Amino acid sequence: MKTLRRAALALPALLLSFPAWAQDAKVDAGDTAWMLTSTALVLMMTIPGLALFYAGMVRKKNILATMMQSFFICALVSVVWMVAGYSFAFGNGSAYFGDFSRLFLSGLGDSWDKPFTLGAGSEAAAATTIPESVFLMFQMTFAIITPALLIGAVADRMKFSAMVIFVSVWSLVVYAPICHWVWGGGFLGVAGVLDFAGGTVVHINSGVAGLVAALVLGKRVGYGTEPLPPHNLVLSVIGASLLWVGWFGFNAGSAVAAGAGAGMAMLVTQIAAAAAGLAWMFIEWAFKGKPSVLGIISGAVAGLVAITPAAGFVDPMGALIIGLIAGVGCYIGATSLKHALRYDDSLDAFGIHGIGGIIGAILTGVFAREAFGGKIGLIEGNSGQVLLQLYGVGVTIVYSAVATFIILKVVDMIVGLRVEKDEEREGLDLVLHGEVVN
Repeated sequence: MKTLRRAALALPALLLSFPAWAQDAKVDAGDTAWMLTSTALVLMMTIPGLALFYAGMVRKKNILATMMQSFFICALVSVVWMVAGYSFAFGNGSAYFGDFSRLFLSGLGDSWDKPFTLGAGSEAAAATTIPESVFLMFQMTFAIITPALLIGAVADRMKFSAMVIFVSVWSLVVYAPICHWVWGGGFLGVAGVLDFAGGTVVHINSGVAGLVAALVLGKRVGYGTEPLPPHNLVLSVIGASLLWVGWFGFNAGSAVAAGAGAGMAMLVTQIAAAAAGLAWMFIEWAFKGKPSVLGIISGAVAGLVAITPAAGFVDPMGALIIGLIAGVGCYIGATSLKHALRYDDSLDAFGIHGIGGIIGAILTGVFAREAFGGKIGLIEGNSGQVLLQLYGVGVTIVYSAVATFIILKVVDMIVGLRVEKDEEREGLDLVLHGEVVN
């Protein structure tokens, strides 16, 4: 029975394929405790992890503004998710959109202490062994970190008022629908697109949106003509370390149970992060003569990104290869590609999360092993899974790019997107928040 239960809890997307008899599951204290822990770990990824990681890479005059973005987004999206985001993402609507039935978490009080059934009311309904309050809180932390990641692409130059409006709308119009498509019973999950913990929903989505935002806002003052070095890499190392540890909640937590699936997801996450960090470090060492601190921490994050969609489906060897490819691919994306195309992705949201997410999503279709997640990839003879992964990647890129562009243009008409050039030179800490770091 334990084997059947753990198999049924492989991940939100896979749950949709299990029959209704799984609804007999009971709330399990061990599973609930693990999911509470995972939720805290994922929240730690945004505050303080991402806040420190990003803040160390900007100039001193923008450090508080950058940290403010992550902290504010954490608060804002928590409320947006409670008001409407959760309903739009996990409501029992159509293949493309949730519904309005769970606005303000309506109905939660009737079953807050009972097992949560994902996709209730549909033929694909399947039970978890955790309360719905824990599941929706876990998913809230994913909704929080996604816009926080993309905002890094426009660091140093976006108005705070514009960010408030943009993140509020983007969370509902872009994040929630894509989340529904993959994990909430939508058409991508039903079609068989694999995304264990957010390769499409979080990383491709945020990376592509970040690239669009960087292109719409334009380059920072001085970009390409003067050095824009990181202010404090010590902060970035601390932030990257917190991200690495927090990512175990991100990936192993997506097993939605404290079992063998979570254990394997944790193992492959560690292997991919280590491999990608080393790959980035050694290729940079070979081409630039020195292995940089910024390089190895960026590479480790790239590996974490790439293994995210695959964590519940691949074995350690697959994770090693995914990490190595991601380290090299994201290094090229964050250096050569960005410079060749001359776009100013300030903190490499696209170079790491967009490209890393694409690499990971596609390679999930290559290295998925039936023995480790019940799904067969290219190496076991199922070339069709790669095509499905490409389909999921393509849909996510197109929708995220188009919707993000439209939202940015509307926000620009309402309040304007970018601070004035003299304000940018003075620094956003003082201009936007009236505070400075001495």
